[in-house]
Amino acid sequence: MRSHLLNHTTAEDYRRSVTAGVERVAAKLASTERPFTGMGADGLAPVVDAIDLDRPLGDTAAALDELGEIYLRDAVYFHHPRYLAHLNCPVVIPAVVGEAVLSAVNSSLDTWDQSAGGTLIERRLIDWTAARIGLGPAADGVFTSGGTQSNLQALLLAREEAKLRPEEFTRLRILTSECSHFSVQKSAKLLGLGPDSVVSVPVDREKRMQTVALAAALERCLAEGAVPMAVVATAGTTDFGSIDPLPEIAALCDRYAAWMHVDAAYGCGLLASPTRRGLVDGIERADSVTVDYHKSFFQPVSSSAVLVRDRATLRHATYHAEYLNPERTVEERIPNQVDKSLQTTRRFDALKLWMTLRTMGADGVGELFDEVCDLAAEGWRLLAADPRYDVVVEPQLSTLVFRYVPAHVRTPADIDRANLHARKALFASGEAVVAGTKVGNSQYLKFTLLNPGTTAADIAAVLDLIAGHAEQYLGESLDRAS
Repeated sequence: MRSHLLNHTTAEDYRRSVTAGVERVAAKLASTERPFTGMGADGLAPVVDAIDLDRPLGDTAAALDELGEIYLRDAVYFHHPRYLAHLNCPVVIPAVVGEAVLSAVNSSLDTWDQSAGGTLIERRLIDWTAARIGLGPAADGVFTSGGTQSNLQALLLAREEAKLRPEEFTRLRILTSECSHFSVQKSAKLLGLGPDSVVSVPVDREKRMQTVALAAALERCLAEGAVPMAVVATAGTTDFGSIDPLPEIAALCDRYAAWMHVDAAYGCGLLASPTRRGLVDGIERADSVTVDYHKSFFQPVSSSAVLVRDRATLRHATYHAEYLNPERTVEERIPNQVDKSLQTTRRFDALKLWMTLRTMGADGVGELFDEVCDLAAEGWRLLAADPRYDVVVEPQLSTLVFRYVPAHVRTPADIDRANLHARKALFASGEAVVAGTKVGNSQYLKFTLLNPGTTAADIAAVLDLIAGHAEQYLGESLDRAS
């Protein structure tokens, strides 16, 4: 069994096996004609369940053959131009090269004696990102598993900076837009806050937080004896790609002494944009910021970070263990990243971004994000001119929310069912993948455009497919009713 360990004696086996895996993935990418095969769980689950994990195949090539049948064949391929569903991006090749390197070396970014140069690369990238945001010379941060963890850590720091005793936590309030990410509510629960701790602030017609409503909510907090622990502004909401008015929110946070957190998990690509950076003006006034490079920097999952204006606040996530990061290492100025992180063992995900920037540069990444934002603007014009569809809001980033509306308007319930059916039928066909959401009480569909290879022609074709499935459903339901 030692023959399977990666070391100096098995380097050639490693090269051969990884090359075989890369060749199979490359062949699949080159031959993929649809984003999905349409395979359902009922069809694939029995095949996976039938595999006896206690009877190994003993050979990497055989395992790859099997993997082709249970995974590669029926995977959902984000690189395909008609994958238009969630915040999943096609990935850039330099980042995939970085992924291969970090997996093989397997550094753990918790302590210097496990990572050495990896620690310095991660710290350099944190400094680079903080400078792009404009957080100032005292800024710091750490890579995380994703936006949910970044938001959790930011709100942990905000809770501790509020300086209340645990028995007073029920007084704490987090104010955020009604369109913000669900991880705000989840974080509040994990942080032991009361059920009423998250205050939902109404949005305007562009789905941006209403600052007048925010000011009123902050005033109510004070009147009720509550403490506005944090305001979470969103730079790129999941459903609409909307960007809250950051300068106005920052001014209110200053006035009411509230921690300002900006969830820029989606919109962080604007930090590299040659043309759209102004959309996130005001982000530099935040106390903490979430960025997801694995969304709009075209990185493989996972690659994310939380950044703070004042590195001293990261002490709230610091614990010392004698066997790992004893307190004396601080005095010795040993750079242990675990001192800043909620995680202990942690992958060297920063390497992917490093390879990307050293190969393509920030402008190269920003130009790709600009392309998908331009595409969304073109898609909005298509939808606005198409009488079959109702589109909710003109996009700031790369998301379009819309729904099919039949020429002869049926009941709202019929329209909802037609849109739900169209999405499900399209997914089952494998010809395209789109997402869905609710606007008010109505069912809508959603394009999240993160593939620069997608064209307006692809959008138009998918709109025709959606309309076809919806019309077929309505026709069949009318036949059944008669």
